[in-house]
Amino acid sequence: MRIRDIDKENLVIENAIDQIVRDGFQGFSMNKLAKACSISVATLYIYYKDKDDLIQKIGGKMALKFFSGTVKDFSPDMSFEEGLWKQWENRANFTMKYPKEVAFFEIIKHSPHAETILDSIKEFSDFRAIMKQFIDNGLKNKELIPMTFEAFWSIAYGPLYTLLNFHTEGKSMGGKPFVLTKEIMREAFQATIKALKP
Repeated sequence: MRIRDIDKENLVIENAIDQIVRDGFQGFSMNKLAKACSISVATLYIYYKDKDDLIQKIGGKMALKFFSGTVKDFSPDMSFEEGLWKQWENRANFTMKYPKEVAFFEIIKHSPHAETILDSIKEFSDFRAIMKQFIDNGLKNKELIPMTFEAFWSIAYGPLYTLLNFHTEGKSMGGKPFVLTKEIMREAFQATIKALKP
């Protein structure tokens, strides 16, 4: 049995993310990936059973990285405003630091692989439990108005992700150059808090 080469494995992960972000699942193949990594296709099968296994394992690694980054220095016992701001900061920092991984994670999230990946990650249930406790605390402490989860998520995070998309593209509406600053983020956050608080 051949020993796994961590550098080679990281190269495979990096190239797989690049290809899926650039070409989607339709344009992605094990042959193209092996060629981009200058390795044989057989070498890929040392690390992964097949293409689906590769996508799911890489998706799992990225999801774990995202969930860990999101809850950094965050506690569900924070006041609603403080906790939501920490979420915004963490999500913005992660997106700016790992734009390609975030683009890959978005593609994965809307694919048939999403459920398999999320079900295989114990930390995902922990993450959901933490976020549920945070929202429950906000409701109990009358810091948040009751609403459906989908409406809450749209109002709580929609403005942030719109700004992050502008930032990633480097332009806002009408092609105007755009860079997300803490001041603009804070301005959008204040409007968000106003919409969510009783």
